[in-house]
Amino acid sequence: MKLLGFIRRRLFASKTHFSPVFSQQAAYIKQASSALTAMMHTSDQTEWRRLEKEVKVCEVQGDAMLTELYEDLYESIVSFMERDHLQTIAMYIDEFLDNINGSAKSILLYKPERIDPQLIELAQYIESEADALKEVITLLIDIKGNFSALTMQCERISELEHAADDSYEEYIGYIFQNEKNPIELMKYKNIAESLETTSDSAKKVSDHVRKILLSCTD
Repeated sequence: MKLLGFIRRRLFASKTHFSPVFSQQAAYIKQASSALTAMMHTSDQTEWRRLEKEVKVCEVQGDAMLTELYEDLYESIVSFMERDHLQTIAMYIDEFLDNINGSAKSILLYKPERIDPQLIELAQYIESEADALKEVITLLIDIKGNFSALTMQCERISELEHAADDSYEEYIGYIFQNEKNPIELMKYKNIAESLETTSDSAKKVSDHVRKILLSCTD
């Protein structure tokens, strides 16, 4: 228990030079998720391509930030446990961004005849998760002082993820009952699955932050 308390006191508190990297990752996620939502609000394939490129640029830049973080971690004097927590959070943030990119690609890949309101809703849940995650990253600079606010934002991400799961399940039932074209049905199903996976990946970040927060109670 003393070890966990030590980690809690040191994690982020004395390593503030890592904060800009996480903040930039969060900014890329916000930009990419906004572009993904915009893709869902248009049927213009030229606009789809433009927005998908915007998401891809964010994903590439996010990968570069992850590499920079890894280099900084292994050049810095941090404990194994500190390094593990920082690396895990960065990895999950990057996974979220990768999945946003995958969702954007799915629109270009399948070129659905229409974008159903349920798909727009799923994208909006993802964008809201990105907003909450950006706030989490800001609050991590002072885990102890921001304990309540961090807990609230983690809970917010969990609520959004659960809502996205419900929306996804309802949509799958809807398209199997109402879509008569089997090719289009599979397009909608695959796009929805990609969006649902993206939403799930945001919760991985908040779950790991929760794990750190639990150490604060020991």
